[in-house]
Amino acid sequence: MIKLYGTSMSRAARSLWALEEVGVKYEHVPVGFTGELRKPEYLRINPNGHMPALDDSGTFLWESMAINLYIAEKYGKAPLWPSTVEAHGACYQWSFWGMTEVESTLLEIFLNQMQPAEQRDAKVAQAGVEKLKTPLKVLDDHLQKSDYLLGKEFTIADLNVASVMSLAPLIQLDLSTTPTAQQWLQKCLARPANQRAVAMK
Repeated sequence: MIKLYGTSMSRAARSLWALEEVGVKYEHVPVGFTGELRKPEYLRINPNGHMPALDDSGTFLWESMAINLYIAEKYGKAPLWPSTVEAHGACYQWSFWGMTEVESTLLEIFLNQMQPAEQRDAKVAQAGVEKLKTPLKVLDDHLQKSDYLLGKEFTIADLNVASVMSLAPLIQLDLSTTPTAQQWLQKCLARPANQRAVAMK
């Protein structure tokens, strides 16, 4: 039995989305942001004390991107998990790109909007907006060639990058200069599997 630990208000949301996409039976175990993450029983699953964590009948995984790629490879079918090694490489590429080129900057902007007013730094937030222009143009240029990241079909690469980009609407990031990427993101986030995932606790 698969168990996914974490709240949909964290990176666990992308793993819940992946589980919903593949349609496998699983148990969602909500975990709070406070003391639950430091309890010994949770640290045995994820010694880092972060969300999410996956228990697949005794196989334990942490790091949301690793969890998602594992879910897609083990339980997904084409096109979600493509059939060629070359396409697998593209899935890894875009998944890691989302983490290294986009996510940390989006989080920086998000925190500067959500923190108490006296702790916010408008200059840092604006610098983040400027910094994102380059990777967002890379994404937009690529998507002008195809409907999804790997072609005509939605794959785990789209899910992983869209899950990172899901912060953009929350911080009201202006994506009008990258309209193809904006439309792609809206299309991905509107998928029923994602809607079910974000509705969880």
